Amino acid sequence: MSGRAGYIHYGWVVLAIGTLVVFGSLGLARFGYSMVLPAMQTGLGMDNTEAGALATANLVGYLALSVIGGALASRFGPRVVIALGLGVAGVAMALTGFAHSFIAAAAWRAVTGVGSGASNVPVMGLLAAWFAPRRRGLAAGIGVAGSSLALILLGPVTPRILAGYGEMGWRVFWFGLGGVTVLLAGLGFLVLRNAPREVGLRPVGSGPMDSSPPAPSGRLEWGTVYRSGAVWHLGLVYVAFGFSYIIYVTFFVKCLIAEGGYSAQAAGGLFMVMGWCSLLCGLIWGTVSDVIGRKWALVMVYLVHAVAFGLFGLWPVPTGFTLSAVLFGLSAWSIPAIMAAACGDMVGPRLTPTALGFVTLFFGIGQALGPTVAGAMGDAIGSLLPSMILASGVALLGAVGAALLRPIVGEDGGGHAHK
Repeated sequence: MSGRAGYIHYGWVVLAIGTLVVFGSLGLARFGYSMVLPAMQTGLGMDNTEAGALATANLVGYLALSVIGGALASRFGPRVVIALGLGVAGVAMALTGFAHSFIAAAAWRAVTGVGSGASNVPVMGLLAAWFAPRRRGLAAGIGVAGSSLALILLGPVTPRILAGYGEMGWRVFWFGLGGVTVLLAGLGFLVLRNAPREVGLRPVGSGPMDSSPPAPSGRLEWGTVYRSGAVWHLGLVYVAFGFSYIIYVTFFVKCLIAEGGYSAQAAGGLFMVMGWCSLLCGLIWGTVSDVIGRKWALVMVYLVHAVAFGLFGLWPVPTGFTLSAVLFGLSAWSIPAIMAAACGDMVGPRLTPTALGFVTLFFGIGQALGPTVAGAMGDAIGSLLPSMILASGVALLGAVGAALLRPIVGEDGGGHAHK
């Protein structure tokens, strides 16, 4: 509550803009590549290994800034870091459209990743500061829906751009996405605020018995994050998501066209279906994690992912592809949402960006390895479908690792977070 009847708590405004930040930093900057990959491969003469390496370059850039971005946000405040990072991502996306070689494209994709890491990690941590523990999973779940909005938009729009501009289509695609992302960076700088206390509010969902948030001190105990065994375990579980889902998303459209016989329009249509199915997945699973606990919510989502990836690789017909897309969509971005909420439970709102950045280091390692391994497997075997089976196995390992987590500090026995 804002304390005034009829007024919307500013935390919901922060959540809305935060969702648009995710839309730009991940939805456009990362998943846009999945839709335009076949055209870029043709335009730059890349094989599957190089296509995977191009995705890896982006993810290495993301990895490089994910930890630093979270720490900088804890020190200087998320607002400036988010805006600068998103601006860098937008400019680099536009410059990708000027690339005439694999090396140039890889360089700009890496810089795009740097900007994404500097904006996405802090914005998820920012939501933990604006929402009380009992609402944290819900807020993170809504925030990650920004990626779903991008899939819904890119699915039908990308084939039209590619068809309308011919050989220049993929370049025009990156020019447009870069421009939109720069505009979102400016909006974020104007609207976001670092904490509820900046506007005289308490976090959304704070009860009358909750203590007031402490004033920030000049010193942050970052070492408590990096020495926490629970945070390390959470990070290792996160590796499985990074490795498995990025293989699936990166080569989703390529597999449908090259091995499923889909047209670009039909593949884009299924990409859009996946986006619609994923629209509420973070909200649903974030709320589930508020009720049953982060640990068991993670186990359930990893199992759904294992089935989705396995269906794609083992049942390569329209029915199998569609079931796979729907299952993945229903759970797609839920793991990052649960991870953000779990970090808030473990270390508190002010250190959440640091903890989230640290576990994202593990996630980023998995992401960086996934596309290159999958692309090399595809070139060696002559099919990308076995890579989907590999992704399924790794997701299953993630479920096992999550099942071995101790109860998250900050949750009671019923799964409800508390401080």
